[in-house]
Amino acid sequence: MGMGSREDHVRTTLAIRLHALAERYFPERRLFLRSESDTRFIRLKPSTQIIAFLGSTTIVAWTIIATAILLMDSIGSGNFREQAKRDQLTYELRLNELSAERDARTEEALAAQQRFNKALQQVSVMQSQLLTSETRRRELETGIEVVQDTLRRTVRQRETAHAQLEEMDAAQSEQGTALAANSPLANDMVSILSNALTDTARERDQVIATAQTAIQAEEDIRLDLALMQERNDKIFRQLEDAMTVSVDPLTKMFRAAGLDTDTLLEEVRRGYNGQGGPLLPLTFSTKGGELTAETVRANRLLDQMDQLNMYRIAAETAPFANPLKSAFRYTSGFGLRWGRMHKGTDFAARYGTPIHATADGVVIHADWLSGYGRLIKIQHEFGIETRYAHLAKIRVKKGQRVSRGERIGDMGNSGRSTGTHLHYEVRVNGRAVNPMTFIKAGRDVF
Repeated sequence: MGMGSREDHVRTTLAIRLHALAERYFPERRLFLRSESDTRFIRLKPSTQIIAFLGSTTIVAWTIIATAILLMDSIGSGNFREQAKRDQLTYELRLNELSAERDARTEEALAAQQRFNKALQQVSVMQSQLLTSETRRRELETGIEVVQDTLRRTVRQRETAHAQLEEMDAAQSEQGTALAANSPLANDMVSILSNALTDTARERDQVIATAQTAIQAEEDIRLDLALMQERNDKIFRQLEDAMTVSVDPLTKMFRAAGLDTDTLLEEVRRGYNGQGGPLLPLTFSTKGGELTAETVRANRLLDQMDQLNMYRIAAETAPFANPLKSAFRYTSGFGLRWGRMHKGTDFAARYGTPIHATADGVVIHADWLSGYGRLIKIQHEFGIETRYAHLAKIRVKKGQRVSRGERIGDMGNSGRSTGTHLHYEVRVNGRAVNPMTFIKAGRDVF
């Protein structure tokens, strides 16, 4: 009992002190309300004033904190917008650099093509010179053989004449008396034989001189042929290197896009197989004879040129280009987005920004389509289809054939869209694939 009384006494004392402290800072106040017929008052106890003070303090503190948070958020948003502007400027500069690099690569490819055509003309001229030199060499060989036959025949005739002369000398020794009686006749025969020997010796010397001239001419022709073959080999090496530099990047581009190069080239070959077309095969032949090493190399180069032409045709009909040529902002990529599959890539730019076809093809849809809004579908080769959605204006019609880079519409905000942007899709055999795969693959080539 004593213990409980002391605790109650302590609590009572504490309550009295707290009340006195409250009375000191928040004394009891009375609020009078006077009307025409009556006067009333409201008594404000210290506890009521404390509660009101705490409530007001809490509201003021919350207001200050909220205002500070809003100011900090505003400052942070401003910094973020500035950073976004700087990032956009950097991205636009990078796009300009990539565009300039792409143009430089295009000019280099065109220059390489021109050099190849010029070198091919030189190869054709040198091939003709080689054939002419070969024909001349064969004619000289035939002439040398005729000269050698004449020389051998002349040598045989000279040996025969010498033998006859020796026989006549022997007969003259044996029949000296008879020959002396007939000396005029013997002298005539000796004179005839001497003249014949002189003519034979002169013809022999002439044949020998002619043979030496022909042999020297053959050596000169052989030297010219060797120099020409060396020049041809150098030209062939340069052409082979140029073709390697031109074909390899295109092969890597198609493989990076997931396209089978063998199937692709076969489809292009089937589509361009008419006589006189851009892929008409050219070959050097030797009129049914055995092909020379130069002919084999030239045919191999022509095959590579044929492959390069087919790659370029395929590149025009596959969507390796960017649908936007002006400044834009990449806002959403291919893949899952908010739990759903986003089957394309989003590019944001100003309202009305021109939209361009990314490859040659035929328009198969140019109208409104559900959530896509104003939509353009273009069917390309190799089972590829591209889609351009949320447009503000459509500038093509269904069934129209369009070329790579041609303007087909304007960027807008139609359909299910939260703002002005282009939704760009690429589908291969009906299956949506990442458009950036094609754009990145073609970035180093075009």
